[in-house]
Amino acid sequence: MADSFSHADAPVDLLIIGTGMAGIGLARELRRLGDTRSITLVSVGSADEYSKPLLSTGFGKRLTPEKLAKKSAASVANELDATLWPNTRVVALDGDRRRVTLEDGEYVGFETLVLATGAGPRNAFDIPSGLAERFFSVNDLDDYRRFYTALAPEPARVAVVGAGLVGCEFANDLLVGGHQVTLIAPETTPLPRLLPATLGQALGRAFEAGGIELALGRTVSRIAAGEHDDIVLSLDSDDTHHVDVVLMATGLTPRSALAREAGISVSESGIRVDRTLATSHAGIYALGDVACIDGVNAMYVPPLQASVKALAATLTGQPTRVRLGAWPVVVKTPLLPVVAYPPVAPVAQWRIEGEGDTFTALAEDKDGQLVGFALTGGAVKRKVELSRAVPALLG
Repeated sequence: MADSFSHADAPVDLLIIGTGMAGIGLARELRRLGDTRSITLVSVGSADEYSKPLLSTGFGKRLTPEKLAKKSAASVANELDATLWPNTRVVALDGDRRRVTLEDGEYVGFETLVLATGAGPRNAFDIPSGLAERFFSVNDLDDYRRFYTALAPEPARVAVVGAGLVGCEFANDLLVGGHQVTLIAPETTPLPRLLPATLGQALGRAFEAGGIELALGRTVSRIAAGEHDDIVLSLDSDDTHHVDVVLMATGLTPRSALAREAGISVSESGIRVDRTLATSHAGIYALGDVACIDGVNAMYVPPLQASVKALAATLTGQPTRVRLGAWPVVVKTPLLPVVAYPPVAPVAQWRIEGEGDTFTALAEDKDGQLVGFALTGGAVKRKVELSRAVPALLG
């Protein structure tokens, strides 16, 4: 077995930066295909393997960080017969010399490089340094561990800032976990990028009925320490909220700085790659949330899994183009089930049917063709039917 934690003296066959679902998934798929090259994975964190979708359901299920972790870094390295360096930061990439520089100044050479660095939180406002330890974002197991510790052992008052996918899922999950939740966002309805207003309003009503306090159409204007070891959030509406911790869910941005500084082509949506996941520099690929495939960066599980399989095939001598099907997003909000397939073309109109909390919204282009949909409540049963009727995300 490869030495799990020592740095390489000679160039490695395949260097993977990142040990999330993309990085570990690629190494596992290569081994499944019978690939025997040496693989080295580098992680800025603990590198314990976990299921990322469980991050936003863990509090409701009372999952400790230890229960959320499926395998330790050492177990992953042993399974994959790979070298794995946890808690190791790559600070520079030299594509021409085919090497990276680690934080301690050591160089590591490679034959092939895969950037699977994922995405990180996008902060919407400055956080006072004295209160920074009470503000969290949760995008990996190490983040979950810190947030879990901050919430234990008593139920906490939690402000979730951001009403997108991550914010809504965590708000629902924290409520189920017994915490008092306030959802704050500048948008007037939840999930504005996935749901037209009518459906967003239905989700908002379900949240309020379940016990989540909504402060939508509002922004945080001031943050201060309270008199009772709490945080006081002042909103632009002059309302104030006293909370114990704040979960920032204001969006994700691809971690593409390493590639950009190395002269590899990037955009706001991530590292630019072609349909084989190749970057602008030969022998360097990008995978997962950091990769923008022909202008598309779909940060959810099915596109990532398809990309892993395609890249593994390419790296084992079978050049394979990524194809992304019409895979809808299943939102984990038990207070009101939601399924959405964001439109893949400009929308001329939304055709909405339903009442109460059960709605079907069909997005049509100028020719009346179905290009996306959104479903709530009992209408989610139409997921398979409508998925067959819309164009693929990347055919």
